[in-house]
Amino acid sequence: MAGMSKEEMREALTGPVASVSTPFNRDGSLDFDGLRDFIDFVIAGGTKTVLLTHGDSLYTLLTDDEVAEVTRITVEHTAGRALVTAACNGWATPKAVEFGQYSRELGADVQMLMPPDWARSATVETFVEHYRAVAEHIPVMIVTNVFAHWPVPEAMKVLEILRDTEPNLVAIKDDLCGSFARKMSLVVHEKWAVVSGGQKQNHLDNLPYGCDGYLSTFTLFKPEITQKYWKAIVADDMTTAVGVIRDYDLPLFDYIGGLTGGFDAGVHGTLELFGVARRWRRNPYYSLNDEEMEKLADFYRGLGLL
Repeated sequence: MAGMSKEEMREALTGPVASVSTPFNRDGSLDFDGLRDFIDFVIAGGTKTVLLTHGDSLYTLLTDDEVAEVTRITVEHTAGRALVTAACNGWATPKAVEFGQYSRELGADVQMLMPPDWARSATVETFVEHYRAVAEHIPVMIVTNVFAHWPVPEAMKVLEILRDTEPNLVAIKDDLCGSFARKMSLVVHEKWAVVSGGQKQNHLDNLPYGCDGYLSTFTLFKPEITQKYWKAIVADDMTTAVGVIRDYDLPLFDYIGGLTGGFDAGVHGTLELFGVARRWRRNPYYSLNDEEMEKLADFYRGLGLL
């Protein structure tokens, strides 16, 4: 889908978006067949975007060569059926530029950047230069968690400068939510697609301020729930949309957030229960044991989903 216009990218990022949960074999090796199955499942479930991210795609467990290989397989197997957003690890500008060139040559549509900022070492000016350097080679998406420790006015200054001066900045994914997300959306939504991270409730909170899509966990295993919510949003049926959040989203995140290994262990366990991919994650990340998997299955049975 390379060569898409900004309007086409916004359309592809509107509604539920599937964030790639990189699958592993039990021995910790990458499960590329599982990755292909995952991509087929989420596209069949209605996502218009296959989104690689530093977090959900577990780049914290991958080598640079593995990040490149996961990106290659994702682009090749998606094969134009959906927009593909590649993602950077926490790389300095020269490496991020090199990877942007690589991703574009593969056929990725957008690059999400994760600029390093240990001990608040970056500035407004150096962040702007970083995004601009990569945007010379591929359309760029910002992710807001890079601003987690920034004063809000400085973060907004970065966004305002890029909004006004960098035409190849096309989207922003929000992880900070709340007042930051509302202010950010008001600043950038006229020019960039805005994607809410996490949960339906975060999307709904930000919708009046300018929010196109959201990362949908249910798209990864039970897209019927996702589509029920999204159809309600399109129809301006807030009663039904809130009901889906109440009956499914809140119980899911309350449950998996308390699991050993955290919510991502629960997501990977869920993928196995629903036949999408296997539960395993590479050490030192924890994978659910058989007893925990059975309890997770009971949870989904209680929701009427399994």
